[in-house]
Amino acid sequence: MEPLNPLSVVPSAVTLEGPAFPLRPALGRSGRAIQIRANFFPVQTLPQRPIHHYEVAIAPEVPPAKNRRVYQLWEDEALLSGELGGVRPVFDGRKNVYSARPLPIVENSQEFTVDYYDNDDPFAMKNGPKKFKLSLIKIGEINMQRLGLFLEGRTNETPFDAIQALDILLRHRPSLMYTTVGRCFYTPDSSTPIANGAQLWQGFHQSIRPTKGQMLINLDVSATAFFQPGPLIDMVAKILNRNSANDLRAPITEKDRTKLDKTLKGLKVAVTHRGQIRRKYRIARLTTTPASRTMFQLSATGADESVANYFMQKYNAPLYFPHLPCLIVGDPAKLVYLPIEVCEVVPGQRHLRKLNERQTAEMIKFTCQPPHVRSNKISAGITILQQRDNEYLNEFDVSIGHEMAIVNSRILPAPAISYHPASKEPVITPREGAWNLRDKMVAQGVTIRSWSVVAFGTDHDYPVQAIQKFITLLVQTCEECGVFVANRQPPISYANPHGNVEKTLIDAYMVAGNSFQERPQLVVCILPNTGVPLYAEIKRVSDTVIGLATQCIQAKHMFAAKRQYCANVCLKMNVKLGGMNSFLSNAQLPFVSERPTIIFGADVTHPAPGSASTQSIAALVGSMDAQCSRYAAAIRVQKGRQEMIQDLASMVVELLKTFYQTCGAKPERICFFRDGVSEGQFHEVLKYEIEAMRLACQTLEATYRPTITYIVVQKRHHARFFPIRKEDSDRSGNVLPGTVVETGVTHPSEFDFYLCSHPGLQGTSKPTHYHVLYDENRFTSDSLQELTYRLCYLYCRATRSVSVVPPAYYAHLVAARARFHATGDGWLEGFSDVGSVLNMSNMSAASMGSVASLGGSNIGGMVGSVGGLVGQMSGLSMSQGDGMPPGLDGSSRGVAGALNKRMSMTNLAAGPVRTLGSRASGFFVNQASAGAGGSLGFVKTGGGGSSHGGVVPDGSIDGSGVVRVMNYGVVKSELASVMWYM
Repeated sequence: MEPLNPLSVVPSAVTLEGPAFPLRPALGRSGRAIQIRANFFPVQTLPQRPIHHYEVAIAPEVPPAKNRRVYQLWEDEALLSGELGGVRPVFDGRKNVYSARPLPIVENSQEFTVDYYDNDDPFAMKNGPKKFKLSLIKIGEINMQRLGLFLEGRTNETPFDAIQALDILLRHRPSLMYTTVGRCFYTPDSSTPIANGAQLWQGFHQSIRPTKGQMLINLDVSATAFFQPGPLIDMVAKILNRNSANDLRAPITEKDRTKLDKTLKGLKVAVTHRGQIRRKYRIARLTTTPASRTMFQLSATGADESVANYFMQKYNAPLYFPHLPCLIVGDPAKLVYLPIEVCEVVPGQRHLRKLNERQTAEMIKFTCQPPHVRSNKISAGITILQQRDNEYLNEFDVSIGHEMAIVNSRILPAPAISYHPASKEPVITPREGAWNLRDKMVAQGVTIRSWSVVAFGTDHDYPVQAIQKFITLLVQTCEECGVFVANRQPPISYANPHGNVEKTLIDAYMVAGNSFQERPQLVVCILPNTGVPLYAEIKRVSDTVIGLATQCIQAKHMFAAKRQYCANVCLKMNVKLGGMNSFLSNAQLPFVSERPTIIFGADVTHPAPGSASTQSIAALVGSMDAQCSRYAAAIRVQKGRQEMIQDLASMVVELLKTFYQTCGAKPERICFFRDGVSEGQFHEVLKYEIEAMRLACQTLEATYRPTITYIVVQKRHHARFFPIRKEDSDRSGNVLPGTVVETGVTHPSEFDFYLCSHPGLQGTSKPTHYHVLYDENRFTSDSLQELTYRLCYLYCRATRSVSVVPPAYYAHLVAARARFHATGDGWLEGFSDVGSVLNMSNMSAASMGSVASLGGSNIGGMVGSVGGLVGQMSGLSMSQGDGMPPGLDGSSRGVAGALNKRMSMTNLAAGPVRTLGSRASGFFVNQASAGAGGSLGFVKTGGGGSSHGGVVPDGSIDGSGVVRVMNYGVVKSELASVMWYM
């Protein structure tokens, strides 16, 4: 069979056999059974008769908010006149109308005229009402019996039309009373001002969810940012961080003007200089000149006049801020000017731009509520939104329960976490999801020999004595934790935080190499306390230009360093350099250890609102050992706002190759945790990505077909759980880590569950929702829930269990890091697998020559070898014993032992080799033929013999004619085998 090229094949839609998604197996039994409250309220009675569905068209077209006002005018008039025959329909604000009884319209279609007085038009009463035409057309009837069958599990076909009709019914009355944003309802009552002219409104999120036997209302508290109403000049002062408008007496800088222009664009304002006539406008932009020098022609005389003089003469209103720019409002081509001080911000405008750091911190503080406070607010919210005298609910014979659902759950036992056997406490079972590194050494610690420190500031900002004190504590802590530092006094240099970061890091690299006569492993960067751009540039240069691990530290932590902080830094440095912090015994991860298995995590991140970028980033990580402690990564840039991973086939090929090279075995099973997919995208994404994985496997070997389980990981939901008994809660009042819920609020028949795997710190813990969309591995409820929960204890840079399964967490980190690799607007446009790899356009000309030589055998006596690092790693000299990580003690038995024995630290550091010819063909070849000259398949690399330690520098050719390229798109191959994204 002709091998397929995953880079050229686009997966077609695949027909999955059997039910749409796997049905729920028998309920789990592991753990301690308890009962908890959930923020779901039962829909006690459902409509028994068919619901009548109509389409409404309103002309001329207007925004949804105005659409709703026009419709409500028609409904009120029609009810008063008797045209509706007493029927009360409900409206979704766009084009759908539902009624419990048929509307009395002629031949299922009728047109009405509505007189509308626009509140935004001060001349509406004088000019008369606007005329709107409202047309109603009957679409059909919705059989509500189908919903009953679905809830009872007698059909797998979800009746989306019936659920949508109920959702619109439950939202109709709140939509008339409150400001609606998506599925949330907000009110300015109890609003709180935050930085830069914004304010936070409290509200409620409401949705309707099916579960076994009934429909539920999911209700949660919510908050969002609005622009603060009032004089625009006050908002300008807040945006520019002034105490009040009185601080704006001096002209503003061009930088401040640009900031205002960006923030105020699109904002709606009302004028105040015309008495009762308060006309509203939308800001297009700001002028580049102040009001005293912004000129326009008078229509009467044609003479040029300044805005400031015009307001003085026309309205007898001298401007107090003539030195500030004017607003250009309405159509920017018409150049209508307004002084800032004669405008007010119209209430109720949502703040759509991304909040800055200060605003975000204030938002978190505002929304962070202990579980009992949140629970009480939710209980009050159901009465606020769904009053018992709701005439629309009565019309449809629907009633709502006002008590939170009580559901059955279980608390899964925590796993036993293993550290180095030489530790005083080599195995620990955490309590409430947290532990510490006291008396513990990492399972495999690296040896740090060649490193340096860069402080981004002056010696006045960071005295050398303070840096040395911190480094001494860091080194002591590292050695206590089993990470050995051969050179305890690295060279320290200073750099301008606004200077050339690329040159600074290359200089630090060279200094470290010349100081220790070895290829540098690490640069520690001390940063000012705020500012993402510097951090982003450091990571871009270290990841994509040099191929070097960096560890960033905020200055405030350096000055007030504590052992716990240094221990956390040690964990990160260890995994960045190829070590392993902790692991679980084979018996605790049977799914992974019994047979060669790879755990994938995938995520796609999209550009932030208002971002100049139009591209999304897809990230895939895959486990590289039987302990699920190390993960390799692959990155792709794709068309913006597409949730499917377009190049998933080639990404899977990359990671399967790396797994085979690392472990010496083909994965027989794949478990794929997919983040970021909403329910409406389940079918589309599943079909495309399952087929992509099948294509990837078939590309590598025609008969290779591992079993696949595909699980969607969802954090963007509003389910919350509250303990009933104190002994079932942690110190923060949240449910205990390991709390799993699979009945009562889950899907009526499909395989899904909620898992709260992390300890609560502040506020109310958010569980993660796992939904199995494809399962060839035939998981039981217990086996999947326990695997997922235990993996949450293996997040390598914390001594706490995390809220999301680590593969999905790592994929999110990789995608976020890839954003830092951008060097300008429209970055990586036209990205291609090979072209981007060999293109060095993101490097400065000055550093091109320096970095080109980094792979050489000697730079001032420095060994240019990643493989040279491998033999220095302390994990290779560990003695045998029961506490050893499986596969490192030479005594593992069975398939798992064979898999682990093939794994070596040398293989981990070597990284994969790819060809530029017919890549991926014949990948699973035996070792005897792997070294043949000109091989197009997989080549196992070793750590010894070569001056490069088994690594061929990027873009160069080894003895077999194989060209080595970056395995991660723009990320340097020197980092291929380590968790560089930590």
